[in-house]
Amino acid sequence: MIDIRREQTVTVVTLSAGRVNALDVEVLDELTDVIRQQASSGAGALVITGAGRVFSAGVELDRVVQGGSEYTDRLVPALSNAFEAVFGYPGPTVAAINGAAIAGGCVLACACDRRLITPDAQIGAAEVRVGVPFPVAALEVMRYACGVSADEVLLGGRNYRGAEAVARGLAHTVVADGLIGAAIAEAADLGGIPAEAYRHTKAQLRGPTLARIQDSEEIDREVRELWGAEETQRGIAAYLERLRRR
Repeated sequence: MIDIRREQTVTVVTLSAGRVNALDVEVLDELTDVIRQQASSGAGALVITGAGRVFSAGVELDRVVQGGSEYTDRLVPALSNAFEAVFGYPGPTVAAINGAAIAGGCVLACACDRRLITPDAQIGAAEVRVGVPFPVAALEVMRYACGVSADEVLLGGRNYRGAEAVARGLAHTVVADGLIGAAIAEAADLGGIPAEAYRHTKAQLRGPTLARIQDSEEIDREVRELWGAEETQRGIAAYLERLRRR
């Protein structure tokens, strides 16, 4: 589900999970393990991308509906662990957003230090429109990435492309051709910075956000309860039905 390859000094981590690289518990757990292993081995700069034409369409909602609260009690911590692992990775991380990055896929991209996006790729935090609250890790990652635009992005639940995405902090650069090559080049450039200086500076910048993520047990318990509630489950099922009718 997670493919890893080495390109010169950069490790490319590719989500390869079905047609839209949806995030379920197994994919998230594997991604968390991969990122933590790369960190512990001192792998240096990472590029994170999606296989095919989609970065990640977010959480696999069919699994949520089928599994109910028993499944969501596992899913919410798995989401938080994956987002925290990427956000707290000590080396440079670059997201190559090759296609739709929606909801959890958007958060995963925004957990990276730099984000490159193709002109037609949509990116957005659609959670409120699906009818689910954000785990603390997801909300804090988005708050960090989007800054003054966080309210608009998180409460509006819209998708953005190109310059609109850049203006809201969802991406840094629009790349029309050669996205992966451009992402690898940027990661290699950042990887050329002395590793300890990069790590220490990144830790100082992200420390307050990581502290809030790590002190989130009570709020995330409420999030798990809301994800597993019957009303939420009915809302997710209705959302999926609307998508199928499009």
